[in-house]
Amino acid sequence: MVDTVKICEGLSSISDSYSGYLIDEWGTIHDGSKPFPNVIDALKHLKSRGKQIILISNSGKRVASASARLRDMGITDDLYDHVVTSAEATWQSLYNRSQGVFKDLGDKCLLLNRHGDMSAVEGLDNIKIHDNLDDVDFILLTGSDAPEKTLENYYDPILKEGSRKHLKMICANPEKTITIDGEHYLGSGDIARRYEEFGGVVNYIGKPFPSIFQYALSLFEDLYQSQVCVIGDSLANDIRGATYLDMDCALIASGVHKGSFSKVTCTADIQKILSTLGKNYGALPTYFVPKFHWGKPLPDRKNKRKEK
Repeated sequence: MVDTVKICEGLSSISDSYSGYLIDEWGTIHDGSKPFPNVIDALKHLKSRGKQIILISNSGKRVASASARLRDMGITDDLYDHVVTSAEATWQSLYNRSQGVFKDLGDKCLLLNRHGDMSAVEGLDNIKIHDNLDDVDFILLTGSDAPEKTLENYYDPILKEGSRKHLKMICANPEKTITIDGEHYLGSGDIARRYEEFGGVVNYIGKPFPSIFQYALSLFEDLYQSQVCVIGDSLANDIRGATYLDMDCALIASGVHKGSFSKVTCTADIQKILSTLGKNYGALPTYFVPKFHWGKPLPDRKNKRKEK
């Protein structure tokens, strides 16, 4: 783990160092309903310089659905090369049934999703959806219906019963939180961890686990892993996932960890907070970027002293 993180003005500071970018979606480039300011401009800058861009998401939506949602937000297909989602990886595993836990998983499942999204199981004739835990072989978790549904008023009774029945859970979206209009809510990753607290067994598909990163890397054309930088807002998922594969990575500070950096006044403050967070999460980024934009310099205490 690196001891000092390079503080960057914006993506312009690192754009010439890499040929490919593996970029997180929710919390990094959009809030679930609209892009963050200056995101589209930054993506255009990267594409105009011939960079390959793959968007990677712990999303309960498959690629076609995820791409459609991006287009609805104004993030058009020409701004990136591929989309990789944990739901797509899960769908492929449920379809093939050839490896690991999926081989003997069973055919009947309880589906916990977000806003009724069925994309993770559409077209899977070998999977039957049931509402009663007495009738299922496993639980498939693809999203959280927060803030409408909470652990206490909805999920806990299901999770307790599922654990008593020794049902395996497949979590196709390991994100611990979701960010909506700047507010953080219960993510499916925390629902899965709650299941583990009740004694349930969970198999995670998505960040920070290496398989989804390795799949995404295979989609880059003629690039080595060392030529790709991971960009995301979560130390737990994006940055830790990158460090598992010894990849360079940039933390966008305006997402999950926004509160930690809200009162910084200089680069020394940033380094102290990063050091504390790094110890908590077991991972540090190569770069710190205040938000996903092309970039303006951060205030620096030394420069301020000189100006006085």
